[in-house]
Amino acid sequence: MNEDEERIATNIRKGVLEFCVLGLLARREMYGLELANELVGRSLTASEGSLYPLLARLRDSGAVDTRWNAPDVGRARRYYTITARGHDQLRAFADVWRTIVPQVGALLQEES
Repeated sequence: MNEDEERIATNIRKGVLEFCVLGLLARREMYGLELANELVGRSLTASEGSLYPLLARLRDSGAVDTRWNAPDVGRARRYYTITARGHDQLRAFADVWRTIVPQVGALLQEES
């Protein structure tokens, strides 16, 4: 990717990361590093560093709940689950996304 493409991709990722996290949590409960690995694997974020502040904001806004799991062996992990508010936000995002994608696609085809 050239510099312009990377800048554009970074801006788009930042704009949708919150909803990608909610989308993953809509599938199942996950802990932070698990979420980070999934997002990095999908090239939706470069590192886990930006994820934890986002998870804190989602928790503070009521979009996710957390619980601690302290196993007999290993580290305690904070698990994240999506709430009803988070599901509502995800549905709203999906509705907007479905409207925007074809509009942007049409504009890009006009440009070609």
